[in-house]
Amino acid sequence: MEVCYQLPVLPLDRPVPKHVLSRRGAISFSSSSSLFGAPDPRQLSQRRGAISYDSSDQTALYIRMLDVRVRSRAGFEPERRGSHPYLCVDFRILHSKPDPTASTSSRRVRRLLSFQRYLSSSRLFRGVPPRNPLHILDDDYTGQAKCMLEKIGSWNFNIFLFDRLTNGNSLVTLTFHLFNHYGLIELFRLDMVKLRRFLVMIQEDYHSRNPYHNAVHAADVTQAMYCYLQEPKLSKSLTSCDILLGLLAAATHDLDHPGVNEPFLIKTNHYLAALYKNTSVLENHHWRSAVGLLRESGLFSHLPAEDGLNMERQLGSLILATDISRQNEYLSKFREHLDNEDLCLANACHRHFVLQMALKCADICNPCRPWELSKQWSEKVTEEFFHQGDIEKRYKLEVSPLCDSQANTIGNIQIGFMTYVVEPLFAEWARFSDTRLSRTMLGHLGLNKASWSGMLQELAGGADDGAQEGAEVPAEDGNSKALPQGSKES
Repeated sequence: MEVCYQLPVLPLDRPVPKHVLSRRGAISFSSSSSLFGAPDPRQLSQRRGAISYDSSDQTALYIRMLDVRVRSRAGFEPERRGSHPYLCVDFRILHSKPDPTASTSSRRVRRLLSFQRYLSSSRLFRGVPPRNPLHILDDDYTGQAKCMLEKIGSWNFNIFLFDRLTNGNSLVTLTFHLFNHYGLIELFRLDMVKLRRFLVMIQEDYHSRNPYHNAVHAADVTQAMYCYLQEPKLSKSLTSCDILLGLLAAATHDLDHPGVNEPFLIKTNHYLAALYKNTSVLENHHWRSAVGLLRESGLFSHLPAEDGLNMERQLGSLILATDISRQNEYLSKFREHLDNEDLCLANACHRHFVLQMALKCADICNPCRPWELSKQWSEKVTEEFFHQGDIEKRYKLEVSPLCDSQANTIGNIQIGFMTYVVEPLFAEWARFSDTRLSRTMLGHLGLNKASWSGMLQELAGGADDGAQEGAEVPAEDGNSKALPQGSKES
């Protein structure tokens, strides 16, 4: 089978310590980052838990976390590595508050799998009960969740309700159902225990404290991806391998997302930004994290080694396509194919490119959902933006665009996003797949944009009325001239 994918050329001029390349396992955000505080280098060689994607080169594709000594003191205060205030920002406390009852004795954790499980493990060792204990679902809730899965192909699918009905396990339940629906478990001879463990680890590695980039977002993207896979052009052409990769990429496309964007990682000198040369930093990390879980779970261990590597590379190509900074690149290529009418889905390269575009659409499809769903997602992503802006202000960093709560509103952020990012992409997707679903998405997009515009006009009207009521009438004199509201003196 012809395989075609696009992968970035990773930096080969940054030598990686031999003691890192020689270890087995995988890592997430390296604790050697300037934001975390480094462990004692003399202890690194005694630990396991990090791998190089290909140890024959000098590019350590860091995937999971190094084994580290847990700092049990409240707040996980990192070691200070410089005089700049932002160098002591610790992602582990961005969405949590110090626990005053925590034990001060340090403990060693032999294996840490991600930040999310790092926090869970540290709470366990400090005697803090889990925040969201997994309870067995009531039969009524289980039945309702099963009823929802019967309509999983509906564009009105309410992922928030489904997440509540599955007690926060929407990603595991939905993805496992889709694997079973497509017969992928039998086709690829997947071990059901390994698959379930893999999906649970994926869900755990999403940060539940993130308002937007969490497991519910991943489940929503996976459901949207399923809707696109059901479109006539794709359902007739895609192979089982294409479907498997599409679902895996959707489920893992934001894996271990820290809740801040790439510019934040770059300006805080995060280790991942240096590792990936400030290029698709988060997307590279999501991909390597997904590969780490695949290897840790052994999900594809029964496949020939070369097949497994090819699947990992194609998975990376799909996830890297979600980098919003490369939006115009992919959109121009898609538009060119459509103008030339040369997309041939019998060609593996073209099928893979269409999967990339489908994943890009699924990733930013929230403005195309019905208003009651779209509005919730808009509020969540804006909350995450503003939270990052608050952190940047606290550490006297330049506030990233759209992250200043005093200069932006949900409405103007969403209208700009819809106009310049969402509309151009979904207009081209509708050219490619002119179906009822495409028309429905564009219809919701137009209505939602109008709703946000109306809300902005109401706010502006209320502000103008208040300003007029509170304005003082200046004393009249012969030299004064009244200026129309909003005008400027030359």
